This record gives sequence, C-alpha cells and structure tokens, in this order.
Amino acid sequence: MAANIQHVVVLMLENRSFDCMLGRLYPPGPSFQGLTLNESNVSGMTYGVWTDDDMTPAIACVPDPDPGERFIDMNVQLFGTPKRPAEGIVPTMSGFAQNYGDPKAVSGWRDPGAVMHYFTEKQVPVIHTLAKAFGVCDGWHASAPCQTWANRFFTHTGTSLGHVDNTLFMVPFSAPSLFRRLQDNGKSWRVYFHDVPQSILLKDVWIYALSNYRLFSQFLADAHTGALPNYSFIEPRYFTDLFHRHIPNDEHPPHNVLYGEQLIAQVYNAVRSSPCWKSTLLIITYDEHGGCYDHVSPPPATAPDGIVKNDYGFTFNAYGVRVPAVVISPYIPPGSRIVAPEADDGTTVPFDHTSIIKTVREIFGLGDELTQRDRVAPSLVPALSLSAPNNDGPSSVAAALGTPTLSQLTTRGAAAPNSMQAGLAAAVSLLPGSAPKADGDIQESVVPSGGTQHATVAAAQAAATACVNRFLGR
Repeated sequence: MAANIQHVVVLMLENRSFDCMLGRLYPPGPSFQGLTLNESNVSGMTYGVWTDDDMTPAIACVPDPDPGERFIDMNVQLFGTPKRPAEGIVPTMSGFAQNYGDPKAVSGWRDPGAVMHYFTEKQVPVIHTLAKAFGVCDGWHASAPCQTWANRFFTHTGTSLGHVDNTLFMVPFSAPSLFRRLQDNGKSWRVYFHDVPQSILLKDVWIYALSNYRLFSQFLADAHTGALPNYSFIEPRYFTDLFHRHIPNDEHPPHNVLYGEQLIAQVYNAVRSSPCWKSTLLIITYDEHGGCYDHVSPPPATAPDGIVKNDYGFTFNAYGVRVPAVVISPYIPPGSRIVAPEADDGTTVPFDHTSIIKTVREIFGLGDELTQRDRVAPSLVPALSLSAPNNDGPSSVAAALGTPTLSQLTTRGAAAPNSMQAGLAAAVSLLPGSAPKADGDIQESVVPSGGTQHATVAAAQAAATACVNRFLGR
C-alpha cells in the first residue's frame, strides 16, 4: 500500500557539506560514503580532515571567516583551478584548503585547514539522531556548483535561468515555481520564514504572497493545531536582529551551527507532536556546501533548460558538492540509507534539490516536470517503504544551547554582511511597496552587482526586513 502523505515539510539550511555535518554518521564503506579520516588537501603543506573533542563557541563557528563560494571558488575547490576544465574531467576535490588559504579569495588571514573540519555526533546530536532514527541520503548534491541563490532557485523551479553567483538576477525571478504548480492544482502551501525569505523573489508567488508567507511562529502553531498545508517550506534566520535579540540559525559559516541544531529540533518536535505526523514527510537539507570540504566528486548532470547567463559558459551539466539530507517520516524504516535507483545501463542519477520537486509532484499529482532536471531527478517516494506509518522515532529531540549572549549578538550584528546577506538585502529593496494583485502588474528589475552597501549585518537586516514587511503589509 502506498504511503499516505498529505504534508511535505522542507527545511533548507545554509552552506555546509555532507562530510562537514554527517561524514562520520556511520563507518565508511560500500554502504555509506563517509569519511575514512585519511582524506586531505595540500596547500603548501598537507591538511587532513579533523575535529575537536570539545564544542567551544569557536569550534561551533568553524570555518571562520566565511569561505569563498563564488563559481570560480568552487572550481578551485573541486579542480584546483579557477577555470572549469573540459567536460568529462572528474573533480579531484583537492583544492578546498588551497582556495581558503588564498588571500585573494577571502579577505583577512585564515587557516587553510579550517575548511577540512567536520563535526561529530556528540557535537551536533540533533541531526545525527534524526538521520539514524529515520533516513539519510549520502548521495544528495547541490543542484549546481554555484552560490546560494542559484541552488535555492533550483529547489523551487528546477533552474537558475543560467545564473551561477548571487548577482545580476532579475527581481522577480521569472521561472515557473513549484509553489505556483501547487496553487494551480488546488493544493495548499506556505513559506514560513524568520526574517527575509529568499523565495519572495519568485515572480509567480507575488500575487499569493499575502496569504502564503508567514513567520516561523505560525509554523509551530499550524503544526500544533493540525493545520499544516500540503507543502511547507521553511527558511532560517539569515541576519542578526539586535532589536529582538535574534541570531542567525542558518548554519552559514561562521554562524554557530548549534543555533541551526535548535531550529532542526524545533521543526522536528513540532511535526512529531502534530496531529499531521502520521501523514507527513519532512526533508532537512542545505542549499550548498559553502566551501566546506567534501570528498565525493559531483557527477555529470542533465542541463535543466539550455539557458546560459554567466560569463563562464557553464551549461549546468554537473551537480554541486554533496550536502546533508535527512529524510523523516513514520513510513521510513529506522536507520535507512536512502539511495537513488540504478538505471538499466548501470548509471545512477543522484538526488539533488530538484528531487524535492519530483517528490512533491508525485505525491500530489501535479503533472509534468518543471524542467529537464526535475524530470530525471530521483524521487523520495520509494523511501516511504513501510506498509504503515509505524516508525514514530524519538518523541522529541533537544539541542543543548541557550539564548545568544549580548556579546554574540553585538559581534554578529557589527560584522560586515556576507555575500548572501548583502545580495538578499539588495534584492528585497526592489520589492514593490505592496504585493501586486495580478501577474500583469509585475515589473522586473536587475539586482545591483555587489548588493547593497550596508556596513553591518544589523543595518542590512533592518533595511531588508522593512522592505519585506512593507511588501507583505505587515
């Protein structure tokens, strides 16, 4: 009997590789692509993968400062050169330390070995506990070797319309989205956010934004009352909010990963205690690796649409680096390693963010693919293999971390915005003064290269949230 899934919930965090968060979940071998602890990179000297027995505030923020995550940075990380080699060359995964140690890549001194760090189960117990209690995909890749925006747009639309970095996108982003496909098929959806939802940049959600964008607190309430929509997408907190004393929980380096652990726990506990639990699929993943080391080479990929709007001639014929992916449902056997099926010719198409689109399309009968990428993507539906929703997993999980201190808030708030924060603040500044009532009322603008010029994260947060609040009439 097919699993009765009525609710799909997706939490997408920021900029961590699979090896960084889950590389030691299980012993490495044929059944799990984990770290052997013999992996290394060379940048003047050899830097091996490493961890620390303690979980100090400094370790929880490694790597610090933020690694490079532009397309050319990722080329160095994967191939050791900023120019992407010819098609068919397998990434060596040998340039992570080299890129991080390059003073031209990221301003300020940094230890090249910082990007080789990984967390243990003792340090990040929430994500490890859930991966073991339900299922983990150790072959889930970012959709492209590109920055945040490209991969988040792939998650929602199956394409980035040819863009690779967080610059020169048009606002709003015009590709048809999964949200609109749900809307047009009479299925309910909501985006739950903390401060500035990146998905608000999608063109085809604007006329539905007032009724479908809600703060994260509403997700907790909807889960509690059994009012979750068919599809929920949760965006973490990207900025430091000094006024409300909130710190980022997106896990984007160098943000403290324990605040992300808190968010994962909040989401799981809300879903697990919800009247919707027995008919829910929860997916926890990350948009891209953000410069953190991973040892598995990304394979070739199907181009989504043939559109190339970048200076590198990249055709999106390759996936990005592996990212963590934990799949949770009472229909999933505990301890599952969820693998993509092998084709008749012996090849395997890996999971990527468009697997979310494929899965949601199949569960809710939403029709044909959005792009060629989600057409070939493997679905998670076969992982829902129990005949009845009998795996309830832990009744709750907890992250051992209190509220941020004033010192932490001040330090993060006074920091210069990272490229994601600067670009997102610039993009939402282009939102109209109110959400349009019809698609024909929408005009497009290009996001300024380099983002807004706010000196601090706190200033960018204040400006960006004001733009979002105005657009949503809040």
